[in-house]
Amino acid sequence: MLRGVRTLAGRPDHGPGGSGNRSRGGVHPDELDSIIRTISSELNVAAGDPDLAVAVAKNAAKTVQLFCVKSEQLLCTQGEASQVIGPLTDGQRKNVAVVNSLFRLHGAVAKVISGLTSNPTLAEQALRSSLEGVQVLMAAAVEPLLQSVSDSLEAIIITMHQEDFSGPLSSGHRPEVPCSLYMRELQGFVSRSVADYFQHFQCLDFIYGRTESIAQRALLLFLRHASLLRPLGEGGKMRLAADFAQMELTVAPLCRRVSDLGKPYRMLRSFRPLLFQTSELISSSAVVGELIPYSTLLSFLFSRAPGELRSPHQRAEWSIARYSQWLDDHPSERDRLTLIRGALEAYVQSVRTRQGKEFAPIYPIMLQLLQRATSATS
Repeated sequence: MLRGVRTLAGRPDHGPGGSGNRSRGGVHPDELDSIIRTISSELNVAAGDPDLAVAVAKNAAKTVQLFCVKSEQLLCTQGEASQVIGPLTDGQRKNVAVVNSLFRLHGAVAKVISGLTSNPTLAEQALRSSLEGVQVLMAAAVEPLLQSVSDSLEAIIITMHQEDFSGPLSSGHRPEVPCSLYMRELQGFVSRSVADYFQHFQCLDFIYGRTESIAQRALLLFLRHASLLRPLGEGGKMRLAADFAQMELTVAPLCRRVSDLGKPYRMLRSFRPLLFQTSELISSSAVVGELIPYSTLLSFLFSRAPGELRSPHQRAEWSIARYSQWLDDHPSERDRLTLIRGALEAYVQSVRTRQGKEFAPIYPIMLQLLQRATSATS
């Protein structure tokens, strides 16, 4: 049994690792169909004999595994696999072809499994186990590209700090442009990434499952850096509010529906109204702690403080990029609140050193919110 499968999978001139297909990147569709037909037909023949069915299923699983090994050998792992500057490279085109071949094999074998109603569980388990390997290889094949796209999104988002949000309201009380320069660049990059790279994959659900994670990360980074902007004038608030609205449109191509992005999407929606609320209302908002972390709102309140009350990264003399990396490395609210507490304590010390008679109005609000946060996380 499965002599045909072993022959097709192992034949040096025609399998996924054969020289005849290196220019395409994946196995020829006709030969892939032949492998699938052989697996299906021999499993159907063995269906009446439980012991034989298990043996054939295990052999078919080995064929799938061999297909994965040879497909992995075809993958481009050099720098061109992760470039996102220009159009699809030959190496990226090869990786797309390999992933699409693996996707076709996965779907076909899954269909075979669904038709094995009379086969024992062991046969089904053997086949399903081999399909897990297919999924792992598909994920490994697209990971370099996905990581580059995610890194590029972060690099663009962080440039919001190069723009001026300190201005007052314009005479018409509306921002002069619908969104900021960095947001337009972000939108252009996402649109190009989808068109140049992701649309070539046939496994849409598989790709969406990963690009949605990129979109979630982008939303969280946007909220992080929006909360760190200072000084933030009334005109800057209006432009930032426009950026919030545009951010939903920006990540839309990376997911089926933006609402599918879950908590990051809800955080984006909940944060925007806070831009225009008083500090007292912000500190007592129902979303604080429940949806938006205390540390994020405290970071935002620094934008309303005088220069003497420095943000945590300013006190530590860190760049925005270094602080963002620190936040990635310290997801614990307790760690983040400790750093914020240090900034507030440094401010108190500076006021006492210059023998100031009172603190900035924002300070007691922030201190009270920090105390609530500390109690909630202890």
